[in-house]
Amino acid sequence: MNLKWTDTREIAEALARRFPNADPLGVRLSDLGRMVRETPGFGEGAAPVSSKTLQAIQSAWLDEVSD
Repeated sequence: MNLKWTDTREIAEALARRFPNADPLGVRLSDLGRMVRETPGFGEGAAPVSSKTLQAIQSAWLDEVSD
């Protein structure tokens, strides 16, 4: 799998699996960017990301753990 920043739902699912006890709203956006970059299957490495994209991932992650 080669995840990109735009794959917000898939990234959220991966984060929920990797960090089952984390509170998505308690994660700073800078930390979230690092967590995503370290996710197996993430293929954009150090590519720049906007705070809007990180917020979308955070929101999707929250939805994932709230279900």
